[in-house]
Amino acid sequence: MGRITLNVHTGPISLETEFVVIDVPSPYTAIMGRRWLHRLKAVPSSFHQKLRFPTDFGIMEIKGDQVASKQCIMAALEKARDTHTETYSSCEELDTVIFSSDPEKYFKIGRELSPGNRTELIDFLVGNVDVFAWDPYEVPGVDPNYIEHRLNTDPHSKPVQQKARRSAPVHAEAVQKEVEKLLQAGAIREIQYPTWLSNTVVVKKKNGKWRVCVDFTNLNQACPKDPFPLPKIDQLVDATAGHDRMSFLDAFQGYHQIALSAEDREKTAFITPLGIYCYKVMPFGLKNAGATYQRMVTKMFKDQIGKTMEIYIDDMVVKSRLSQDHLKDLTETFRVLRLHKLRLNASKCVFGVGSGKFLGFMVSHRGIEVNPDQIKVIQELKAPRTHKEVQRLTGMTAALSRFISRSADRCQPFFQLLKKSTTFKWDDKCVSAFEDLKRYLSSSLLLSNPTPGEPLFLYLAVSDRAVSAVLIRIKDTVQCPVYYASKTMTEAETHYPPLEKVGLALITAADKLPQYFQAHTVYLVTQYPVQAMFNKADFTGRIWKWGAKISALGVKYLPRTAIKGQVLADFVAEFAPTSEQNNLGESTPQEDSPDHTGWWKVYVDGASNSKGSGTGVVIITPDETVIEQSIRLNFKTSNNEAEYEAVLAGLKSAKTLGARRLIVYCDSLLVASQINGEYMARDERMSAYLLKVQTAMTDFETVRIEQIGRNLNNHADALATLASVLSADFKRFIPIETLTTPSTDQPANYINAITVGPCWMDPYVTYLKEGVLPEQKKEAEIIRRKTARFWLSKDLKLYRRSFSGPYLLCVHPDVIEDLLYEIHEGICGSHTGGRSLAHRALTQGYWWPYMQKDAVDYVRKCDKCQRFSHSLHQPAGELQPLVSPWPFAQWGMDLVGPLPKATGNRRWLIVATDYFTKWVEAEPLANIRDRDSIKFVWKNIITSSPAYPQSNGQAEASNKTVLDGIKKRLEDAKGRWVEELPNVLWTFRTTPRRSTGETPFSLAYGSEAVIPLEIGLPTLRTSEWEPTRNDLAQSQALDLLEERREQAMIRLASYQQQLKKGYNKNIRPRSFQQGDLVLRKVLGNTKNPTDGKLGPNWEGPYRVRFVTGTGAYHLEDLNSLPLPRPWNVSNLRKYFH
Repeated sequence: MGRITLNVHTGPISLETEFVVIDVPSPYTAIMGRRWLHRLKAVPSSFHQKLRFPTDFGIMEIKGDQVASKQCIMAALEKARDTHTETYSSCEELDTVIFSSDPEKYFKIGRELSPGNRTELIDFLVGNVDVFAWDPYEVPGVDPNYIEHRLNTDPHSKPVQQKARRSAPVHAEAVQKEVEKLLQAGAIREIQYPTWLSNTVVVKKKNGKWRVCVDFTNLNQACPKDPFPLPKIDQLVDATAGHDRMSFLDAFQGYHQIALSAEDREKTAFITPLGIYCYKVMPFGLKNAGATYQRMVTKMFKDQIGKTMEIYIDDMVVKSRLSQDHLKDLTETFRVLRLHKLRLNASKCVFGVGSGKFLGFMVSHRGIEVNPDQIKVIQELKAPRTHKEVQRLTGMTAALSRFISRSADRCQPFFQLLKKSTTFKWDDKCVSAFEDLKRYLSSSLLLSNPTPGEPLFLYLAVSDRAVSAVLIRIKDTVQCPVYYASKTMTEAETHYPPLEKVGLALITAADKLPQYFQAHTVYLVTQYPVQAMFNKADFTGRIWKWGAKISALGVKYLPRTAIKGQVLADFVAEFAPTSEQNNLGESTPQEDSPDHTGWWKVYVDGASNSKGSGTGVVIITPDETVIEQSIRLNFKTSNNEAEYEAVLAGLKSAKTLGARRLIVYCDSLLVASQINGEYMARDERMSAYLLKVQTAMTDFETVRIEQIGRNLNNHADALATLASVLSADFKRFIPIETLTTPSTDQPANYINAITVGPCWMDPYVTYLKEGVLPEQKKEAEIIRRKTARFWLSKDLKLYRRSFSGPYLLCVHPDVIEDLLYEIHEGICGSHTGGRSLAHRALTQGYWWPYMQKDAVDYVRKCDKCQRFSHSLHQPAGELQPLVSPWPFAQWGMDLVGPLPKATGNRRWLIVATDYFTKWVEAEPLANIRDRDSIKFVWKNIITSSPAYPQSNGQAEASNKTVLDGIKKRLEDAKGRWVEELPNVLWTFRTTPRRSTGETPFSLAYGSEAVIPLEIGLPTLRTSEWEPTRNDLAQSQALDLLEERREQAMIRLASYQQQLKKGYNKNIRPRSFQQGDLVLRKVLGNTKNPTDGKLGPNWEGPYRVRFVTGTGAYHLEDLNSLPLPRPWNVSNLRKYFH
């Protein structure tokens, strides 16, 4: 802009200094050059932020300001943010439409609009002027109930209060004006005693004005990252390109239109010359502000995003496939903006254009173009002189990588230069690559965007150090690039065989472009046998993983034809021949040789020695891909027979790889001459091999057999020797197969063929064999995804790849039951459980779907497993407490014994317990007879189901108490238990029971009994006893006895509920229906005494006749003969058959 001379005062020194005035945004007010430093004789130190210079008064020192330095850094970052904010740069010229007397209020529209569309668009914008804002006061803000920003600070983080920094007067003035403006807009408020405190940073904008920001560094460190996902820029750009009409929108101070949570406002406190203020709205500079804004617009425009709108934080674009639909799409967008009170900045919005800059890319109806500003920067870039400048260059290139064909190859010299062990040297390779990159970027770089569901085609390229891919679509018979991808190989990857490098290129494209592989059918166009490599069983490890991933993506394969387009022709690169490939034959036949385009070369050789026999095969595809194969022969052969086996192996492999035209090179004169018909095969074995070869040759269009010298067949000879002796040292992976029988042996003829119906394996076999998928799309997708786990052998047997062992043979459903029988019950079976049975089937090499479920079902139905299974200890039904309505109305009775013989030969004890009062009656018996029990029972006694102690629990509990008391009193004199029985019964009757809270005696008689202790050591009631008063007290106790019993009944019901709750926690419900088959537990009276511990635990099966009560069943045998009494469910289990 010009030059100006000013006096610069530095301490006592004043120097006239000429400044060059330029119009460029910069955080620095002035830059002092070398001339001024030399005249001042100053010595600067950027490390110490100091400047020293001599004066008449000695050495003087100027100290730099660390705060100002940080502000400059922040300014540079803010400049980068401004570059992103200015997202639109139209490719077409714009018209400015001023619609009011205020010249600041205008709209920008596309100049290429037709007059009719122009008029309609202007009327629309003027009619929706309320959606725009030109001043902060016109912004009402989005409803806080709809969206508000929360800091979510870590409660363990200690608040930080930054110390106030010095600032230049011009910066302080800018801060003061910004504060006044924000106060009037209601965006901030003044506070006192904040816990968090930050400084302001002033940055100069492109238009020369000042931007005031807050340094929230410490506050952001205390806030966790918001995981709300931001859209992928590549996908947004793809979705925007290809539309006829677009409008680019920008919100007016969009962040300030979102409220800040009330509890977080004081944390945003910042220092100003006017005081301390905090934000009421979401400010710039907060860590998760972008995620909050994206969450808001995604929620607002959920019905438009992906259809008529694309949004990345505050960058919005309204797109229309047809120009006439654009006004309708804008109307819907403005309706949503008005509904949520989100205002636009008219000065940054552009309406009705056909092309523009969006997220750093130029988008139009033609497709996606590179940003010309980025191209200009690289074109004007000088040759790098340091590693840092090279890093800057590679960073710029990476930003344009989707436009650059084989970018990893083009930048390979730069990457080599950046290696740590490499000194900086910008050599001829770097110069050539740099100039080549500039030339490439100067050409028209246009990418096409595919339509939904459109098939895409993938081309691959492999070089010594990189793999590359290009995805294309066909538009009007022209192949248009969609995306370029490339990758520099690691040191280990550079040693991959050529075919594996092609697979690496494919998997690189799938990893970098998943959005295309998942949404489109991708066809890999190549002549390399990639599909055969992924389907081959010999490959494991990374190739198997690649194959599984590619199969799940549904990649299809096509042979490569002519390239329609110079860009793609430049992309596709052949493999550079390696020394190994050149050594396959030092010379090849020149005379009478056909055009080798489309011809496959097969070098074969056989070896037979004292250590064994083997064959070697080397296949060279038309694209010079080398495939090696080594086969060990596990049978005796002569040299000629081994040669024939090698020819047959080569023909089989070539057929598998899809070869049609073949040249077979063999160093055996006899074999080559017999196949060509020059020699007659007189030996029977040779005749059989010759017939086999002639049959195999019919599978090709053309096959030529040529005899070459042994020195020209070194590669195949080495592989054959490797297979025969297994001692050759090769520094690469070569799968060695085994052939167990001669190829001339005829397979056995089966007389009795077994015909099986269709099964689950058929779709997999069909897909692996013929590449045909089911017609139903969902089923086809499942088959395509799962096929990667299967392999089809040459005899069409389906195998499944396992994670922990060898390949598993897939089993037909018709033979599953026989297989399980042999493993479970056969000669080596041990009746293992279902899970163990399935595991044994896996370890023995078998697999089928739902094999664990089938194994569990088989074991469940096994008769022996059911009879000898363990007893069930978990209760099968809920506890059913027995409630007695009144004292002595219901009794529980049980027999105890045999006990030690007492007087009168008595060995048994019959015990009866009242369910209400817990009163116990017991009597010793010599025999268990009906008449003895009848004598004992004086009231109706209700018994329950046999062999179910829980239902007779009251009697069982009384038995236990009585027996414990007798044991403790008798010690060694066990025969006197009859004499001690009354004492034990008396103790039981006069002891309070936990269930009722009362003694059985008091519930029976209304008062507590006098125990013998009270006679020897009188208590109050025995010492003050009088007959007259005692009768009265007894009468009163009897009057209150009914109330006492009711309280006891309440306590008893509560106690029974607690018991039931605890008991029912462990139940495993089990019930049966009429007609079900069940097994009955073998009890003591039904157990065969000769079985011992080896007897079954269950007997039966029995059939359920009918159900009686809760959990009790009447049974009958299979001859319909009923069992005499009911059986509880705890003694039964279901029988499976």
